[in-house]
Amino acid sequence: MNMDTIWRAQREHMVQRDLRGRGIRDDRVLDALSNIPRQEFVLPEHQDDAYVDAPLPIADDQTISQPYIVALMSEALHLEGQERVLEIGTGSGYQTAVLAELGAEVWTIEASTILAKQSRQRLLRLGYESIHFIHADGTLGLPEQAPFDRILATGSLPEIPDGLLRQLRDGGIFVGPIGDWHSQELVRIVYHTSEFEREVLCHCRFVPLIGEDGWPY
Repeated sequence: MNMDTIWRAQREHMVQRDLRGRGIRDDRVLDALSNIPRQEFVLPEHQDDAYVDAPLPIADDQTISQPYIVALMSEALHLEGQERVLEIGTGSGYQTAVLAELGAEVWTIEASTILAKQSRQRLLRLGYESIHFIHADGTLGLPEQAPFDRILATGSLPEIPDGLLRQLRDGGIFVGPIGDWHSQELVRIVYHTSEFEREVLCHCRFVPLIGEDGWPY
């Protein structure tokens, strides 16, 4: 049995046990994570653990989120296809690939020079073409491309910057971890100019988003 067959079996087991088994119901999200070779997004020394439902270290002292959290965040965005999505924190590019698989046009911002280069090369090699790569401070968003239908933060913020929310269209959705350095709540916000609806999805722990409107340098 070759490694591609083994990884495909591990991936399907992960989807059934750790995603569907824990309450993920969006078939499009489940299909996306079934299609993406997570072993391509982790360090070579961690490929044997690529389909364990756990975060793993990647380059530049960052992490790739556990598959369940990636699925939960993707499901919370309620993507139907063709949405304009801003992702803050490309990281390894795994979440970016999920967004692209779900039919979104993605603008993804990464502050790390190392990760920005690696994730761009990886995603292009895997054939993802609906992605715009930006190397910048993601906490500021991308006002020149606003409004977005969705904004996803893949690292923690002490609070949601007003400047980010204003980059959403009316009725747009923000999903991301908000809290202190060590513990956060994963929140989903439906934005309206006069008010917004806030829902806590779960408690979580993410690496911090360092930047002008995030955690201080």
